[in-house]
Amino acid sequence: MYGVVEVSGHQYRVQAGDVIDVQKLNDEEGKTIKLDQVLFVGGDEPQVGTPLVKGAKVTAKVIRHDRSRKLLILKRKPGLYQKKKGHRQHFTSLLITELDNGAGKTDKIDAKSKNAEKYLK
Repeated sequence: MYGVVEVSGHQYRVQAGDVIDVQKLNDEEGKTIKLDQVLFVGGDEPQVGTPLVKGAKVTAKVIRHDRSRKLLILKRKPGLYQKKKGHRQHFTSLLITELDNGAGKTDKIDAKSKNAEKYLK
């Protein structure tokens, strides 16, 4: 089972056990959060939200806060000027631990999976 969830205005396709990078959230590392902006739940019985799937939620664990690699922006006009500027976007990594479709069916992370062994201790 998978779902499409909205976080900070962006949509992400998630499954139990996935690690996603979203725009920086104000939750501390190790905290479990619930994402209730579920737009679609796929699988055996797909559910499309209008605009949200009623009762559906995604549970995730905050793994870390970090900054992405540096992007360089170059501006130049020959003979006039050259300008070099950099940007690093802040992000939060989330481990999807559970997906509930709102109709009683849940999909949890497998305890033997690579991400569970690495992040859930």
